[in-house]
Amino acid sequence: MMIKAENLKKTFGEITAVDGIDLEIEKGKIVGLLGPNGAGKSTTISMISTLYKPTSGRLYFDGKDIIKEPKWIKPHLGYVPQEIALYQTLSGYENLKYFGGLYGLTGIELKKRIDAVSEIIGIKDRLKDKVEHYSGGMKRRINIGVALLHSPKLIIMDEPTVGIDPQSRNHILETVKYLNEEGMTVIYTSHYMEEVEAICQSVCIMDHGKVIAQGSQEALIEQSDIHTSIHMKFDQIIDNHLDQFKQLDHVMAVTAPSKEEILLLVSGNGNAQKDIIKDVMDLNQGLLSFDILKPNLEQVFLKLTGRGLRD
Repeated sequence: MMIKAENLKKTFGEITAVDGIDLEIEKGKIVGLLGPNGAGKSTTISMISTLYKPTSGRLYFDGKDIIKEPKWIKPHLGYVPQEIALYQTLSGYENLKYFGGLYGLTGIELKKRIDAVSEIIGIKDRLKDKVEHYSGGMKRRINIGVALLHSPKLIIMDEPTVGIDPQSRNHILETVKYLNEEGMTVIYTSHYMEEVEAICQSVCIMDHGKVIAQGSQEALIEQSDIHTSIHMKFDQIIDNHLDQFKQLDHVMAVTAPSKEEILLLVSGNGNAQKDIIKDVMDLNQGLLSFDILKPNLEQVFLKLTGRGLRD
């Protein structure tokens, strides 16, 4: 386990920001850290990155106690803050050179890393331009590049796609997947659920300073008891046949959005859904179309927290 927190707590006066959480970040995974505003996400990643010292609890990186000895994680950690942290009047190259120097990189080694990083973030042809002339998306890419210069094992990305265009957002998501394929562990926070669904192999959901769920997306959906729906349309009035549909195997509830539509709430896996479709066809009621509506991560999030990511 790359990161392990045990009963981790952080208070600010009378305010408890993180309330005794247990958290595990598996090596080589992209882990989505989700929660409404004020859930404790930023405080948690600030403790992992040693910016905040926990009030109590334990925190380990590769088995080493980083509360007592934060030096264990610092050389291996890249951090992409939510706010752009660049010198606007310097060029992209000069920013990378400056921050690379802070990491202890010099000479040929530094130049090689700048070349490699600029290829990864896709901005090599604009490195000579001043950052103040960059678009929001380009600034975000350089922000990520800074965190990659020293080849970290773990990178924390705090809402790295805020306020940018779809093309830049897609490039950043592809960059995250590439880094993970190269072996890097990623902690990723976002207010865009579709991003987390697209790239994260594991998810941790926080609310009111506590971890309320963690695991793979599939496991969280399964544990949530949110069921699959099947929406069907027919070429004739069908709402007077509701009892026939209620008697089908795996059907938990039946509603009629209109006289020609049926919505089934079903249990079971894909095979059960296939059986239901076959049974519906056997009813010979003139089925025109059907849509299988599987539960998603956003539904799980809303059920657990009772509110959206932006609330």
